[in-house]
Amino acid sequence: MPSPEFSGPGLSGFPREELVSLLAPLPPYKAREIFAWIARGAESFDTMTNLGKNEREELSRRFSLYGTRCRARLDDPDGTVKLQITLHDGALIETVLLRDREGRGTACLSTQAGCPMGCVFCKTGALGFTRNLEAGEIVEQFLHLRRLNLGGPSHIVIMGMGEPLLNLGELRRALAVIMDKGGLGVSGRRITLSTSGLSREIRDLADSGPPLPLALSLTSAREELRGALMPAAEKLSNLKEALLYYQKKTRLRLTLEAALFRGLNTGAEEARAFRRFAQGLNVVVNLIPWNPVEGLLFRGLALREPSAAETGAFARLLEGEGLRVTRRFRRGRGVGGACGQLGSPSGTP
Repeated sequence: MPSPEFSGPGLSGFPREELVSLLAPLPPYKAREIFAWIARGAESFDTMTNLGKNEREELSRRFSLYGTRCRARLDDPDGTVKLQITLHDGALIETVLLRDREGRGTACLSTQAGCPMGCVFCKTGALGFTRNLEAGEIVEQFLHLRRLNLGGPSHIVIMGMGEPLLNLGELRRALAVIMDKGGLGVSGRRITLSTSGLSREIRDLADSGPPLPLALSLTSAREELRGALMPAAEKLSNLKEALLYYQKKTRLRLTLEAALFRGLNTGAEEARAFRRFAQGLNVVVNLIPWNPVEGLLFRGLALREPSAAETGAFARLLEGEGLRVTRRFRRGRGVGGACGQLGSPSGTP
């Protein structure tokens, strides 16, 4: 699959006014035009016809538009597309375009190469951690997906590879590009950030923004079980205080995500624990039957996905506790692109 070439520093990750400073002595209005060209999907400076020939040649000598390259595209029969992207240092990440029943496209973006959190049910966590992504490496995932000419995406979920809040500085710079009305112009209301839960960073996001719908990967509201499944997890009491603070500052509803495993976290005790954790918060619980990943074990046994009947029964238990419940519509399992499967170079889980 053809990709824009890269040879020097990529411009795609620079917020508009940073780009103005970087490209000086080029007039500021021309730097802003370049920013808009990048948002429209320009693949070379030669396509920027409102710039002079000498200006285009000078820019080509000094910079690239992109700092990443698509290595492979994997298409699932359900319409999901997964891209494997090579970074400038050879590291590999993945990003996914998901489509719902109405055809709406959602870009699932990664923020790290690998992940340090070590959740036992996640393929990315099993890879270990390589490094944080730079702002341009986050933005370019969206741009590469846009180049597929599939009519989207209109929404973004920051829940690909890595823990977003461990790379908050570069993520903020990337979001400044993505949300800029003079560029990509994606509304913050259409961007969801998924996190395993870092109290200090949640408070930082509440104080300094941008305000985004937040999805907490809770999985279990029982301290001991959650700690076993998610070894880097914080105490639930600290996390609850941070979420209350975030909701007070932003007034945004939160999502509690629950990856479900057969016979493990789908019983009445778990439902009651969810209700206690959710008390005082404006939340919806999103149930995600675990997407199989070969070789992942918990307490020496292979993890198993729950049956549809088990998932439905747990949904009713949660509703009986007074909670609002949604169920994740599965996409991308055929290319290792579903939740928890990213990091499968062959395209299989």
